[in-house]
Amino acid sequence: MKILLIHPEEARHKYNFKGIIENECLDLEYLSTVLQSEKHEVFFWDGKIEDTKAADKIDEINPDVVYITGRNFQEEFILEYAEYAKKHNEETIVIIGGLHAQLCSSRMMKTYVDYILKSFDVFKVPELISHHNDHDHLNGMKDICFKKDGRWIEKPSEPFDINRLPRPDRTYFYDHPDNYNYLDLKHAAWVRTAYSCPYKCAFCLRNRMNMSKYSRRDIDDVVDEIAGIDCENIYIVDDDFLFDEDRLFRFIELVKEKGLKKRFVCYGRSDFIAAHELIVKELAEIGFYYFLVGLETIRENDMGRYNKKNNLTNNEKAIELCHKYGVHIMAMFILDLDFKGRDFRNLYKYIKVHKIKHVAVSIFTPEPGLESYDDYKDRIITDNMGHYDYIHLVCIPDKLSVKSYYRHYYTLLIRLFIKAYREKVYDFIDYKSYIKTFIQGLFGKRQG
Repeated sequence: MKILLIHPEEARHKYNFKGIIENECLDLEYLSTVLQSEKHEVFFWDGKIEDTKAADKIDEINPDVVYITGRNFQEEFILEYAEYAKKHNEETIVIIGGLHAQLCSSRMMKTYVDYILKSFDVFKVPELISHHNDHDHLNGMKDICFKKDGRWIEKPSEPFDINRLPRPDRTYFYDHPDNYNYLDLKHAAWVRTAYSCPYKCAFCLRNRMNMSKYSRRDIDDVVDEIAGIDCENIYIVDDDFLFDEDRLFRFIELVKEKGLKKRFVCYGRSDFIAAHELIVKELAEIGFYYFLVGLETIRENDMGRYNKKNNLTNNEKAIELCHKYGVHIMAMFILDLDFKGRDFRNLYKYIKVHKIKHVAVSIFTPEPGLESYDDYKDRIITDNMGHYDYIHLVCIPDKLSVKSYYRHYYTLLIRLFIKAYREKVYDFIDYKSYIKTFIQGLFGKRQG
């Protein structure tokens, strides 16, 4: 069969970091390998980098199957493309998967959708295709939703063992050498070594992945994969790669043994970094370029509310060690709903005092699929899932009006971008365009 794999664009406004942060479609590449082993013909469309429209791609190849994946803020695009595929040809099998489908499958239950995959088990997709409309077989499967007599049936899910994954088919990635960048690391390949997260931060969906079962790959296999990737930049996309000392020392040993010359990006917690100076030093020596660290806050009481099980002392120690060993720390902060004007200003001062060059700030967003979502239901001010992108308010703030909160938010963004411009941090981006966008937001003309 002809099968089209779709990863929608993240946004249709200017503040989308296209060309700056572009994520490789790794989950679709795993699926492509499995489908090709079944002799299917596979096509890709990634809205983050394609100039053509998804509808045009559907028209062009007239696929037998369309599989669409994405996150909650891509819901509108996921459903738009699913509906178009079915309207284009009612015989087309339409399947939706990905993290949003795992956690909010009921939102995908539309008349124009045939199946929903609630797991990372890519081997389920060819099984669905082979047994399309075979309700007896479908009823014996797990991890899926399907329709029978016009009624949706949801089967129970189970964790997926990440060690079952095949090598991803990176043909599409290699065909786009000018894309899939992470900031100044041009053409960065994604590598996943684990599913889910061993921590349970209250604000984060990632620890709900894979039925909340932390599943990790054999590290020797991981390094073998990295050695075979024809790309000098490797983005390890685990929700927390800096976790197990022995595993990390083995990773370092293997990278040295194989003589790999790569630049690495990974996520890690500040408490691990603070407590493992030797590992930080050795990771820096083998090419770790960015640590993406959720510092989250500069207010100690927030750590408890976020169930972060961390403290500000660890944050400051982690910043110090990254500076010491030359690893760029991408410091990620949450702008809480209870912020006052001084909290925005204090955060900027903290960033400046601690000489943090790379910063990401996210508006606190209660996520559908989290237990805490119900705590905010009465304060939700939008039904547009596209606003769950961490750059929009989805709830009424505690202390400020929506207008005032946005004013402080955009002021902070402008100050951060001016700071970055002066320090020549992102000299590969169009500063004027972004600052113009933020100024428009400051005066009420918000994107999206």
